[in-house]
Amino acid sequence: MTIFTAVADPRRRQVLDLLLEGERTVGAVVEALDLAQPTVSQHLKVLREEGLVEVRAEANRRVYRLRPAALLDLDAWLEPYRRLWSARLDALETHLDGDPT
Repeated sequence: MTIFTAVADPRRRQVLDLLLEGERTVGAVVEALDLAQPTVSQHLKVLREEGLVEVRAEANRRVYRLRPAALLDLDAWLEPYRRLWSARLDALETHLDGDPT
């Protein structure tokens, strides 16, 4: 699996969105997403294996957090598209402002 495959799953993106807000235990992710614990654990395992999240033990719980540095590959891949979107949005703004240039 690749980082791209890992984030292609909408549930895993939801997990990443939750972790963007801060660290969470597996139980907190289960509660927030209303998914079964084994399902959440599997998604977290995939995200951990791809380096998108890291885990630490806290007593008998596992606490997960986002690894933003791992998202750099995605950011680099999106950069050319970001430039394309920016140019098109600038052209739309010019058109909507009625500027003939």
